[in-house]
Amino acid sequence: MRIRVVHETVYQYDSPARGLIQMLRLTPRDHDGQHVRAWRIEPTVDGRLSRREDGFGNVVHVFSADCPEETLTIRATGEIETSETHGVMRGISEWLPDPFYLRESRFAVADEAIRTFADEAVGSATNRLDQLHRLLAAVHQAVDYAPGPTGAATTAAEAFALRKGVGQDLAHVFIAAARHLEIPVRYVSGYCWQPDMADREAGHAWVEARVPDLGWVGFDPAHGIAVTEAHLRVAIGLDYLDAAPVRGSRTGGGTETMTVRVRVDDARAQAQAQQAQAPQKAKDQAQDQVQAQG
Repeated sequence: MRIRVVHETVYQYDSPARGLIQMLRLTPRDHDGQHVRAWRIEPTVDGRLSRREDGFGNVVHVFSADCPEETLTIRATGEIETSETHGVMRGISEWLPDPFYLRESRFAVADEAIRTFADEAVGSATNRLDQLHRLLAAVHQAVDYAPGPTGAATTAAEAFALRKGVGQDLAHVFIAAARHLEIPVRYVSGYCWQPDMADREAGHAWVEARVPDLGWVGFDPAHGIAVTEAHLRVAIGLDYLDAAPVRGSRTGGGTETMTVRVRVDDARAQAQAQQAQAPQKAKDQAQDQVQAQG
């Protein structure tokens, strides 16, 4: 597939804000099954944009602006070529040892309910891949994937108690359960193309788990499937806090309002549709011209 992404984050402040600093984990990297054809980040105000890498190997852009601003828009756009790997992640530089991803993290702590759920989900399975597929199916069935009462700071335990959440919440529940089972697992932020769902209010989130003899394998509990070529991987971490697309600070500004708009398209399908429509469009234009002359 060729996936085209437009991701806009708009900040509006009640009064001019100074000292804007934004940490942007919005830039994907190449690996087997994913090739970055083009990608750019464009803030709407003058400032400094520098690139670095964090401890997980994520590409991080730091944007800073000193002048007072009432509105800031950060726009990330690009095209990525993807191919099917059946969820197996290869060609990725690992910055941290596998046991690091057994660490408990702020948003993915397993309470008693999640621990019991995880044990019952895997049952008697001892093979790591079987355990993960059972856990994937169980989380997908137990927690509804839908917008609801959860927010950016919702924990795995809270989302599991509500039995409802977005991709971030289902990923946190899966991570908490998997770490209880002593499986190294990490959070992944990115995008997922879906037919008839080009426009949305956020990116997507899923997980990667370490499987003996296979390496890291991606699982999407929101959709109950292994990661496919429709998934575009951007950043990883122990949980959302490490891989959030945009995090920032400022001085002043009063109340802040943030709006996110994300569009994910199949660029090839769009191009084919345009080619198919071209003859009819040319015919319509010719008829309009004839009518105008008549």
